[in-house]
Amino acid sequence: MNDSVFITDVGPRDGLQNQPKILTAGERLDLISALADAGLPGIEVGSFVSPKAVPAMAGTGELIPQLSAASGVQYSALIPNMKGYELARDAGVRSVNMVLYASEGMARANVNMTIAEAENIAADILSCARTDGIEVIAAVSVAFECPFDGATDPGVVRDAAQKFLQLGVDQIVIADTIGAANPQQVRSLTAGLVSDNGAEKLGCHFHDTRAMGVANVFAALESGVRRFDASIAGLGGCPFAPGASGNVATEDVVMMLEQMGFTTGIDLDALLRASDLAETLTGTAPGGRAKAWLKPWLAKRAG
Repeated sequence: MNDSVFITDVGPRDGLQNQPKILTAGERLDLISALADAGLPGIEVGSFVSPKAVPAMAGTGELIPQLSAASGVQYSALIPNMKGYELARDAGVRSVNMVLYASEGMARANVNMTIAEAENIAADILSCARTDGIEVIAAVSVAFECPFDGATDPGVVRDAAQKFLQLGVDQIVIADTIGAANPQQVRSLTAGLVSDNGAEKLGCHFHDTRAMGVANVFAALESGVRRFDASIAGLGGCPFAPGASGNVATEDVVMMLEQMGFTTGIDLDALLRASDLAETLTGTAPGGRAKAWLKPWLAKRAG
């Protein structure tokens, strides 16, 4: 099995979108830069949504030209619809994240569409992106449980993944939007997806609502998944999904992976500095569960 794992930190988008304090553009850029300095291979830097709906993401287009092209980071941004795609493309974004839905309730709450309507728009965006040479990542939201419709049918998730992989999406991310999954569910679903489609284009996105985020990462690892989203200092929460608390913390995921012998390319010391910055900037970031142990452990190792 491949011992290299690709981590995308979604803190600057998913982590900040539901915080009570709205950061300035300069503060957001400082957080992104700290993550890049830590060696994160992927960073979701913001979203092109209505600033009335998500004020924390206003001005994402102005951030894009300020990102360091020399860092080698895969910078991405969330888009909700074709207008969002066009704004992202015109701002210079080369990797976009779009959302698919595994429940009608979430599709209605998030974009006021049916699953089929949202998929049709996603297919149109994917077609435009292929012409424009832009990478497309598609996340299947509420892949395990929906706050409106309850438990999700795994068949719906598998069908959506297969459909969009066949359409040419660059990556499918299975998203536990409200942190409802348990490791057995994760292992079962991801093993089936890997069996059907291979692991190369498959990723996972877990929240830590029920303290099972890291365990769910481990379960997906066992299935062969080698791409994961995580959020610095455990920031997170979806304004359109009741019960969606913080994402699994990047520092916890990286610690587990490194201790298990996987390679992430991430500097844990620098990552903890980014975590400290996230806590300082927001005043609400909980920090990784292992952070209190990691700091003295790293200091002892350095000495």
